[in-house]
Amino acid sequence: MDPKVMADTLWTLITAMLVFFMNLGFACVESGFCRSKNTVNILSKNFIVFAASSISFWVLGYGLMFGNGTPWWGTEGLWFLGGADNSPATGEAYKGAYASLNWTGVPLLAKFFFQLVFAGTAATIVSGAVAERIKYFSFIVFSFIIVGLIYPVIGHWIWGGGWLAQKGFLDFAGSTQVHSIGGWAALAGVVVLGPRIGKYNKDGSANAIPGHNLSLGLIGCFVLWLGWFGFNPGSTMAADVDAISRICVTTNTAAAAAILSATIVSTLLLGKPDLGMTINGCLAGLVAITAPCAFVSVASSAIIGLIAGALVVLAVIAWDKVHVDDPVGALAVHLVNGVWGTLAVGLFAQSQWMPNKANGLFFGGGFTQLGVQLLGVVSAGAAVFLMSLVAWAIIKATIGLRVSIQEEIEGLDIGEHGNSAYPDFVVRKTFPVSTGSVVAAAEPARR
Repeated sequence: MDPKVMADTLWTLITAMLVFFMNLGFACVESGFCRSKNTVNILSKNFIVFAASSISFWVLGYGLMFGNGTPWWGTEGLWFLGGADNSPATGEAYKGAYASLNWTGVPLLAKFFFQLVFAGTAATIVSGAVAERIKYFSFIVFSFIIVGLIYPVIGHWIWGGGWLAQKGFLDFAGSTQVHSIGGWAALAGVVVLGPRIGKYNKDGSANAIPGHNLSLGLIGCFVLWLGWFGFNPGSTMAADVDAISRICVTTNTAAAAAILSATIVSTLLLGKPDLGMTINGCLAGLVAITAPCAFVSVASSAIIGLIAGALVVLAVIAWDKVHVDDPVGALAVHLVNGVWGTLAVGLFAQSQWMPNKANGLFFGGGFTQLGVQLLGVVSAGAAVFLMSLVAWAIIKATIGLRVSIQEEIEGLDIGEHGNSAYPDFVVRKTFPVSTGSVVAAAEPARR
């Protein structure tokens, strides 16, 4: 085998495994940022969502996204589980069905696995925004829909050779394709679900509902930060030493800058440096650099990150003011900064790294690339939000979407799963002691 193909394949698969590991990061951040009574539910959602994504993308999503077809969706190689990757005779059947990925020479199944972990990430983003009040199986149904239909249709436009790609829209690793899609779908879900009980008062003011374990949230952030070194450099799908080295540094620099700016802005606005805001600042910087990471300089990545860190703090506050209840800040991180990162390509891109050799606005390229990026943001956002709104509405009208009031108050762990992540904090039954008296271990259940 060609040594380059071997190196490219190993690189692609290892970075895909790093992206897969990000599921643990999302599980930790989301459960840490929510109340203890919902921990099992959140962990379960972040666990099962990748299983749903794997089947949905295998059966339909991959073909819709990367199959040859119209400018709107793929029509060839649709039913990947039916053997679209090979034929009994030669193994060559359907080799040309996915022309949009012919730029990388790795085997078809390596391409599939790498794209699968990205699709799973988009579905996972939704989990945090709808946390603490959504039915478990309703969320699973939506996960099948987003990965099998919504994500791949937009993906065909952007990465599958569709109409946005033909216009020159650029999103290297998914600020729009992964993060904004997850964010728009989450926003639609939040709109249909409504806020958690007790989040907003009659006068419109918001009540803080603190997460139960910031240690877990910080661990999750570090896992995600590590995973992003697969997410962004891995999107080369080739062991190009110069490109992956630069992308690692632009990715890290944006995250570092965003941590600092989020800390400063949260201190100025809230009076003290809020760790939750700082964690989301890191994630916001990573989301924002995802689209432009291959097209900008390290200095530009620092500016992109600084803006992202400020934006995420402002966005968390703004969503609360309009009564959009997002327990973990997913909309501020993934939607707002997915949009910002996509537009940053049109502002900071430099021709030496651009496939079309165009500069961004700040480097003398005018508004051309920025206009294309804006078109992509608006069209993808509108399509995802509308499709998701319909999907959520159908789920609500059929199997139901929100748990009962009693279940929400008592916690989804007991109501949806029949167990608790922290059983030592549940009131235990009384038991006799040697004196004949009865003692209760009456430590109250944590909320």
